[in-house]
Amino acid sequence: MSSAASRPPHARTSTAATPMAFVQAIVRAYAVRGMDPAAVLAQAQITPEQAADPTDRITARQMELLSAGAMRELDDEALGWFSRRLPWGSYGLLARASLSAPTLGLALARWCRHHALLTNDIVLRLDTEGNRARLAIHEHRDLGDLREFCLVTTLRNALGVCSWFIDSRLPVLAAEFPFPAPAHAPAYAVLFSGPTHFGASHATVHFDARYLALPLARDEAAMQHMLQNALPLIVHQYRRDRLLVQSVRQLLASAPDTAHNATTVASQLHVSTRTLHRQLQEEGTSLQALKDEVRKRRAIELLHRSNRPIKQVAEAVGFASEKSFMRAFKGWTGASPTEFRQQAARLGNRQP
Repeated sequence: MSSAASRPPHARTSTAATPMAFVQAIVRAYAVRGMDPAAVLAQAQITPEQAADPTDRITARQMELLSAGAMRELDDEALGWFSRRLPWGSYGLLARASLSAPTLGLALARWCRHHALLTNDIVLRLDTEGNRARLAIHEHRDLGDLREFCLVTTLRNALGVCSWFIDSRLPVLAAEFPFPAPAHAPAYAVLFSGPTHFGASHATVHFDARYLALPLARDEAAMQHMLQNALPLIVHQYRRDRLLVQSVRQLLASAPDTAHNATTVASQLHVSTRTLHRQLQEEGTSLQALKDEVRKRRAIELLHRSNRPIKQVAEAVGFASEKSFMRAFKGWTGASPTEFRQQAARLGNRQP
């Protein structure tokens, strides 16, 4: 029987998307230590009936409360995954050790290296190939029943800290896991942006390598505050994306003759149309402004460097009609395409 009707009122006010399998993994960690999880489950307002129902879900806030309470009671930030405990504050030490890095790439490389000082049960490796970066987990010990929870949370932890370091969302292009798709596989669409694949060789997240070049945006004071509220970094998705404008501009420029709209752009960048519009507005621009910018740059290039008829230039930059292109171009430059080409030719003839 579903426990939705008995779910606490606050739990029904937000989306319950976290699989109960992760709650059950924490309960197993308590069992291994011979401890009773009843108090921490009650703190997170998870009933025993819910905890026993593998088809149920909890909210991000409930998961945050449950994890924080369990880490303190077990004195283990790894929640029983590894052969030795990671006492409270262990991941804070990793964050501090990475804070002085000038870029995210160096900070994440330090995180991977120092994680091996906490445990050698797993090893984190960061690689780049072209414009794609990859953070992978190599397992050196059988993680047993806690394997899924360990691999998912370790990657979410690293991504959350990286997002905080650069004050930006770090969109996942794809996620891979070395086990068959679980019954709650649809929940992975909430845990990771981009598609998730199962049956892979390692637990891995792929993301745009450009984020690795971003400078860190945090100082020691910010670190102190973050460490007091670190769990939301793991449980909740970061909203702002500092590279979104660049990503949209690059996408538009890669196919300037395509009639892009908010739905297609958002789909290719793995965000909702609402998020796309909101984040572009926060960065002081809009999809239409970026489309005009890319079209203008491409049109000027074609008018300068080719003898294509105006109609062909209009088609090449994504306009359905020559007339609408001419009207837009005059709005951008103050001159018609023909006048602009003639002015450019006169200036070119004056060059020594």
